[in-house]
Amino acid sequence: MSVEKYLQELVSTIDACPYVESSGVSLDSRGPDVGLLRGEARFLDGSRLFFRELLDFESDAVRVMYSYHYQRSDSSLVFRYDDTPHHPGLPHFPHHKHQLKELFFPDKSEHDAYVEIRKIIQRSQDVRAANEASGERGND
Repeated sequence: MSVEKYLQELVSTIDACPYVESSGVSLDSRGPDVGLLRGEARFLDGSRLFFRELLDFESDAVRVMYSYHYQRSDSSLVFRYDDTPHHPGLPHFPHHKHQLKELFFPDKSEHDAYVEIRKIIQRSQDVRAANEASGERGND
């Protein structure tokens, strides 16, 4: 797959989400198989998802770097998955999840289940729906 094809699929995924009010994605292309994607999706409830992915389809680790930051309309954090190497010693270093004021160490199955932009979009909407159902701001 090329970075351009991945970008097209990503934009289609975001556009198909009925809860997305607006979005934008940019690509800093570093060749046909390497690029940095940055984007934002604003949801109908005012919450926002910011994301970055450094992709290299020439290497074994296609997603070289990532950050998926989901926040409420008041800018408070709901969750962020990232692989910034600022927490050495983690079981799955450098992969980790921030949630409220806590740091979580997702096990391999949770990491694999959520750390992909399509699944992050769905996860953000699952959190939103659960919060609406409970009538709370929620904390994931």
